[in-house]
Amino acid sequence: MRHGIGRLPIVRLDLADLRSWTAATAGGFLLYASFPPLGLWFLAPLGPALLIIAVRGRRARSAFTAGGVFGTAFLAPLILWLANLGVLPWLALTAVQAVIFALAALLLPRLTTQPGWPLYTAAWWVALEAIRGRVPLGGFPWGRLAFGQADAPYAGWAAVGGGPTLSFAVAFLGSLLVYGLTAWRDGRRPMSAAVGLGTVVLITAPLTLPAPDRSGPSAVVALVQGNAERQRTLEEQARVRGVAKNHARETKALADAVRRGDLPRPDVVLWPENSLDGDPERSPGLGSLVADSVRELNSPLLVGALLEAPGGRAYNAGQLWLPGQGPVSWYAKRQLVPFGEYIPARPLLGRFGALQLVPRDLLPGTSTDPLVAGKVWVGDVICYEIAYDDRVRDTVRAGANLLVVQTNNATYERALQAGQSEQQLAMARIRAIEYGRAVALVSTSGVSAIVAPDGQVLARLGTWRGGHLVERVPLVSGLTLSEWLGVWPEVLLAVPALVGLTLTFRRSRRTPTNPRADANRPERNKPTTNLLS
Repeated sequence: MRHGIGRLPIVRLDLADLRSWTAATAGGFLLYASFPPLGLWFLAPLGPALLIIAVRGRRARSAFTAGGVFGTAFLAPLILWLANLGVLPWLALTAVQAVIFALAALLLPRLTTQPGWPLYTAAWWVALEAIRGRVPLGGFPWGRLAFGQADAPYAGWAAVGGGPTLSFAVAFLGSLLVYGLTAWRDGRRPMSAAVGLGTVVLITAPLTLPAPDRSGPSAVVALVQGNAERQRTLEEQARVRGVAKNHARETKALADAVRRGDLPRPDVVLWPENSLDGDPERSPGLGSLVADSVRELNSPLLVGALLEAPGGRAYNAGQLWLPGQGPVSWYAKRQLVPFGEYIPARPLLGRFGALQLVPRDLLPGTSTDPLVAGKVWVGDVICYEIAYDDRVRDTVRAGANLLVVQTNNATYERALQAGQSEQQLAMARIRAIEYGRAVALVSTSGVSAIVAPDGQVLARLGTWRGGHLVERVPLVSGLTLSEWLGVWPEVLLAVPALVGLTLTFRRSRRTPTNPRADANRPERNKPTTNLLS
């Protein structure tokens, strides 16, 4: 900055900074576009590629800024649906995630100075996602690279090492793109050709994996989407009633279709999260409604309920009812949503704005046991939990042969429909590939879907409509490599980032420097104006 007439400040624009910010903005937005609702999955590698271009050769301060710009351009549109709760929650969560990106980006310029740096930058992405998925307040894994890749030919990497391996593959593709173009520009054609060959292998290798085994037992699964009245304000949404009756009415329509012979009798019927607004064992009206629905179909029924818990709290639970027996088992959600299902520092924050609509903190569950309905062992995963590797892995390892995602997305779709339900379905598809199991995603107001073990959607219902889905799906009990390896792919794929940083710090200690010259050298004069340098 310098001063002109009257000592008014005149801002000197740095061309290198502008190029860096432009690349970061474009990368973040293109990564967003790879996710639903746009779903242009093939754009995903361009996100990591453009972030590398934005920070490579830059100093820490510039890398921090570029990382924050990238994170904002990516997350702000991706979670725009959160604005249905208010602009402040959307801006706050976007800002927190952007800061995490910015802090992590401080390390990227060092990693890109190492020979074979694409390995290190891909590992950096795995490490970043591991951090984002755990902190703060339990983390926010939404927007992991893997979760937008269900239609990609290389989605099978999820069956090898879960979401971390698929994310690594996407980031590695983006890194190789920059590396290969740089090698071509520098005249290193053999290296560029080798990178191209490696890219082809990375994309096509999962196509050689065996298809999920469907030769074993199967079951007829029915999903009931009763729908909820669509309201325009958050306060009105909190007062919505009649959801349970809507699901009972749609279940009767399903039973009528079965009696007519239009549909096979289901082995298990699924209602969504919050299909009941109370505890059916404490509320005679709710209990009678559920019992009548079970009799209508003479099939096991999984409902979503708020079960009473100690200390005046409640569990957000899936409760299984069997014909002639009533409620026999339940699963309580373990990964609760901060500021939605509990209020951190409630005495301080609970009196503000929409947080007053959360009257009590829910209690997290502890059990991972499947809910047994005859031959169907239901692994229940409630809403937000589908994004967490360990929550899904635990229930599969406990013996589940069918994954069920009970969810209630009415709040996030009530006015501004920005793809939240579609993003959740995309995660369910990745989980199906990861564990080789069918996944039933059942929502109060949509999207509901039945997903085959290969990630293909067999049937679906859109938002804001009632209906039911009935499909026969395989019941798979075998282990995929991903399930067997557990958390180790994430650990091992993140390690190269630490190795790369160690190497850079060791090299910097061995390299003599002139601090005064470095301090006086303008960053814009460094050879970074060529974005591929």
